[in-house]
Amino acid sequence: MEKVEVKELLEAGVHFGHLTRKWDPNMAPYIYMERNGIHIINLYKTAAKIEETSEALKKIAASGKKILFVATKKQAKDIVAEKAGAVTMPYITERWPGGMLTNFVTIRKAVKKMASIDRMKKDGTFLTLSKKERLQVDRLRAKLEKNLGSISDMTRLPGALFVVDIKREHIAIREAQKLNIPIFAMVDTNSDPRQVEYVIPANDDASKSIDKVLSIVTSAIADGLSERKSDKTEKEGKEDKVEKTDKVEKTEKTEKVDKTENVEKTETKAATKKVAADEEE
Repeated sequence: MEKVEVKELLEAGVHFGHLTRKWDPNMAPYIYMERNGIHIINLYKTAAKIEETSEALKKIAASGKKILFVATKKQAKDIVAEKAGAVTMPYITERWPGGMLTNFVTIRKAVKKMASIDRMKKDGTFLTLSKKERLQVDRLRAKLEKNLGSISDMTRLPGALFVVDIKREHIAIREAQKLNIPIFAMVDTNSDPRQVEYVIPANDDASKSIDKVLSIVTSAIADGLSERKSDKTEKEGKEDKVEKTDKVEKTEKTEKVDKTENVEKTETKAATKKVAADEEE
C-alpha cells in the first residue's frame, strides 16, 4: 500500500475546493482556510482519511468482494476505467443505469443478453439473420457494451461503492444507501459528507487530483487481492500436505497388511509341508 505524502497531494492540487459561496457547511471540519474566494482543504485530514479508506478497501478486496467504481464526469472517466480495470474491479463511467443496484436482476438479464449475442456470433446463428436484423443486434450489443461492459463479470451486488463526486452520482448514492452498501467517496467542499461512510475530502474536478487519490486507493486494493491469493495458495498447500500425509499413511498401512498376510501365508505353507512330512513317515 502506498504511503500518503501530503506534499504529493499538494502537488496534485487535491487541496483546491469550490468557491466559498458554493460550499456545504457540513464540510467545515475538513476546510483549512479561504483564499481568493476558494476554500482550501486541510490535506493532513485528507491524508488520514485516505489511509483509513485504503485500509477498509484492502479488507473488502481480501474478503473476495467486488468494489464498484462510479465516475461519469469527463475528467474522471478514463482514469477510473484504467485504475479499476488494473485491479479487475467493475466500474461505471457512462450514464448510471437506473436500478443498477436496486433492480440488479434486470441488469443481469441485460448482461446475459450481451453474452447470448456473443454466442450467436460464435456458433454461426448470427449469419442466418437478415442484414437488417444483424444491424439491429450489432447496435444493441454496442449499446449494452458501452453501458454494462465493465460489469459483465459482476455476478452479485458489490461489497462497496467508490464514487468520484457524490453530487453528480446522487442516484448511485441513493441506491447504495437503500441496500446498506458501504460508500467510499472523494467529497469536494460543495457536497454533504454525511451521505457516505468513508469520506476523502478532496478536489473531485481536477484529473491530477482524481488520479492521485485513485492510485493510492487501487494500490491498497491490489494488496488486498495479493493477500487473498497468497492465503488461498497457502490453504491449498496445507490441503495438499494433508492429502499427501493421508496417502503415505494409507500406503504404509497397506504395506503392513500385505506383509502380515505374506507372513501368515508362509507360516501356513510351512505348517502344511510339516503335516505332509509327518504323514509320510
